[in-house]
Amino acid sequence: MAPTGRSASGSEDDNELFTAAFLALSAAELAYFTAFGLLIPVVPVFATDSLGAGTTGVGVAVGAFSVMALLLRPLAGRLADRHGRRPVLVAGGLLFALVTAAHLLAGNLIELVALRLLLGAAEALFFVAATAALADLAPPRRLGEALSYNSLSLYLGIAWGPALGESLLDVGGFSLAWLGGAGLAVIATLLAMRVGETGSPRTGGTKLPLIHTGVLLPGLAFFSGLAGSAGFLAFIALQARHVGLTGAATVLAVYGLVVIGCRIVFAKLSDRVPALPLGAVALALCAAGLAVMGFVANGPGLVTGAVVLAIGVAFLTPAFYRTIMSRVQPHERGSAAGTFSIFVDLGLGGGPMLLGLVAASSGITAAFTAGAFLAVVGAIGTALLTRPHQRPLKIQ
Repeated sequence: MAPTGRSASGSEDDNELFTAAFLALSAAELAYFTAFGLLIPVVPVFATDSLGAGTTGVGVAVGAFSVMALLLRPLAGRLADRHGRRPVLVAGGLLFALVTAAHLLAGNLIELVALRLLLGAAEALFFVAATAALADLAPPRRLGEALSYNSLSLYLGIAWGPALGESLLDVGGFSLAWLGGAGLAVIATLLAMRVGETGSPRTGGTKLPLIHTGVLLPGLAFFSGLAGSAGFLAFIALQARHVGLTGAATVLAVYGLVVIGCRIVFAKLSDRVPALPLGAVALALCAAGLAVMGFVANGPGLVTGAVVLAIGVAFLTPAFYRTIMSRVQPHERGSAAGTFSIFVDLGLGGGPMLLGLVAASSGITAAFTAGAFLAVVGAIGTALLTRPHQRPLKIQ
């Protein structure tokens, strides 16, 4: 199949964002993340109802996925730089499809854990290659906009994937759920094949980093904001009940709508202002939102804090993604994506754990305040990265 992506020679219009390859990549990610979301409610039920696992077993099975994905992301980045984005992207989607279908054969918890480990490997391959391919396809001056639109695939997939999984489970049991997830992953793979090769594979003796050191400082700053937002998602249901609400549905709906709305309406903004200052402002907004929820212990306080936090989150990823990808050479984007995604995993997984420790000793209100403090530290650190002696952002 002939490649349809932006080649190293720049054969497509340098300012055109919505190319066939960009749309194919976004559609592939939508199908993939829907399959990913589909498994979220199905795996725990399968582990308990079909395999007789307890809560510990469910935790091991669910967590095995994240552990393997975290460990393999740097390797996936190196593979994407060495062999190209397309083969790694296709391999990740195909592996996800095969392993999801193989759940039909799982007869005990050990087999389920082994399958979850393989799914984690598939996730590392697909996500890292897709992240690098996005940077390849996006016009240099529209990188933040590209991420803003492309990220909707993740949000939408994870939003409706669980509902789809529960519907398939009700209609046809676990077999239909596994086959549905596998089918979506096949669709993601076929769409990924339409993207074409977007990078310039480096063969021979070219030295490729496993961990890109240039990503570490911006990655830590990004982590400081993501950890707090992940902690919010983990504990908002409990906090909502604590302040007298019947549940967190309204707060979460407002949060999600604001993030998605800002990503669409203000997609171009992240390319019109310097990336690092925007990242610092985004972190400050994350801190402010968490602080409001920590200090104003009532329903309006939670909704207001969620709105402010959501605005910060909406600009957080585009700002730091643009910062990172504009600082690396094109042939290092796989490594940069692999390193950056480590901080994504640490934020999403480590944030709830860190804030959970605070909540266990001092309550959820204190946990939100701790998350705000962490984001403030990140905002200050990001502001320091913008000092004149720092290496300026460059446009490839």
